[in-house]
Amino acid sequence: MTVMIVDDEELARRLLREMLADHQDIEVVAECANGFEAVKAAAERKPDLMFLDVQMPKLDGFEVLELIGPGVGVIFVTAYDNYALRAFDVHAVDYLLKPFSKERFEAALSLAENRLGENTPPPALLAATARAPGYLERIVVKDGTRVHIIPVARLDFAEAQDDYIRLASNGKTYLKQQTIASLEESLDPRQFIRIHRSYIVNLDRVVKMEPYSKDSKVAVLSDGKQLPVSRSGYQRLTALLGEKL
Repeated sequence: MTVMIVDDEELARRLLREMLADHQDIEVVAECANGFEAVKAAAERKPDLMFLDVQMPKLDGFEVLELIGPGVGVIFVTAYDNYALRAFDVHAVDYLLKPFSKERFEAALSLAENRLGENTPPPALLAATARAPGYLERIVVKDGTRVHIIPVARLDFAEAQDDYIRLASNGKTYLKQQTIASLEESLDPRQFIRIHRSYIVNLDRVVKMEPYSKDSKVAVLSDGKQLPVSRSGYQRLTALLGEKL
């Protein structure tokens, strides 16, 4: 079994490495100190199992898990117990709470070995950020080996494209594999409105509404971009923006 260790604390990585040294059938193929390194190493090394910290600089553990996708078993290793439910929601093998004993570590490793030995397809990975408590503050997008982080406040609009969404921010666009419905659930409805079955818009970007045809309208954004507005979308916009439109 091949294993990756991801933790921003060198002491924590060393402890895991020492515990794994007792297992001759396990190879540690990479150690990473932050989320960006983890995403890159996972793509290159394709480990069977990852010991993954939650709170790290640049990308947190759930964002790493979302970007690497299904196919890697994950044991979260963290000093915080408030992420446990979310960890199992994204099908983590186990959740080790620091500090943990050798016996607790061995139990988690045994659980991982049993699951990986079943040779069954991994369950579909839920978008980790979509199940985060509260609303999103940023969106992570993987583009080949690059990772883009889009602060939600800078998101202009999102457009549905089959099972993908096109995200527009500061004059650039990014393609992410996610449905627009799941994105809508994770955004603050006081700030982001579904104005059309294919579009979600940031209210701060809407400057006016204009007629497009006899029975349809478009929302004009601050950069001049025009987005179609459905009848129900128009009702949502006017309810929130009132006379601004």
